[in-house]
Amino acid sequence: MAAPRYKRVLLKISGEAFCKEGGHGIDLEETRSIARQVIDAAKIGTEIAIVVGGGNIIRGSELARHGTDEATGDYMGMLATVINALALQDVLEQMKQQTRVLTALPIQAVAEPYIRRRAIRHLEKSRIVIFAAGTGNPHFTTDTAAALRATEIHAEVLLKASKVDGVYSDDPHKNPKATRFDRLTYMEVLNKRLNVMDVTAISMCMEQRLPIIVFNLRRQGAIAMAVAGEDGIGTIIADG
Repeated sequence: MAAPRYKRVLLKISGEAFCKEGGHGIDLEETRSIARQVIDAAKIGTEIAIVVGGGNIIRGSELARHGTDEATGDYMGMLATVINALALQDVLEQMKQQTRVLTALPIQAVAEPYIRRRAIRHLEKSRIVIFAAGTGNPHFTTDTAAALRATEIHAEVLLKASKVDGVYSDDPHKNPKATRFDRLTYMEVLNKRLNVMDVTAISMCMEQRLPIIVFNLRRQGAIAMAVAGEDGIGTIIADG
C-alpha cells in the first residue's frame, strides 16, 4: 500500500454526494461508499478531517430566493450539514472507525462544539473528524468553511470531492468540447471564473498557500490515491 504524501488533509464533500445522482436526502449505500473510501485512505497513515455540505437536504440560498430571510435560510442549511455529519459518523463507526463530529453551532446533545485544539488532538489519535455547521455564520459557504478549517488544523492539502475528474474550462456534462486542466494557479481559477470553489475560499487558500486537489469522488479509491499524491487523480490548484 502506498505511503501517504500528505500527513493531514481536509476533505470537502458536498451534500449531493450523500444521495443518488439527481436525488435528495441520504442514501445509506452512497454514504457507506464514502465511508469505505475514507477508511481506506486513513489506513495508509493520513489524518483526515472532513467538511460536509447540506445541499441534499436543503439549500439556504434557494429558500432565500423564495422569500425566506437569508440568514435564517443559511442557518437551516447549517443544520442540514449536521444531519449529514451524523449520518457519516454513524456509518464510519459501524465500520469500526473512531469518528468525532464537531459543530460550529452548539448542539451538545449530538455533537462536540468546534474547538480547534480539540479537533487537532482527535486527529493525532487517528480519529476521523467531521466538521459540521459550516463556519457557524450566515453568508459563508461550506467551501469557505473547508478552507478555514484546513488552515486552522494545519492541513497540508484541501481535497475537493467533485462529480468530475478535475477542473474543466466548461461543464463537461453539457459541453463535450470542454478541456480538462491538470494544474492551475489560484489566480487562473479566479481570472477564468472557473466554478471550483467560491472566491472567498480560493482567496484564503491562495493567501495561506494551501494546495487544492479537485477529483472525482465516485472513482473507486480516489481519496486514497489523492492522499498518496498519485499523478492524474485530478486537478491541482497551487502557486505557479
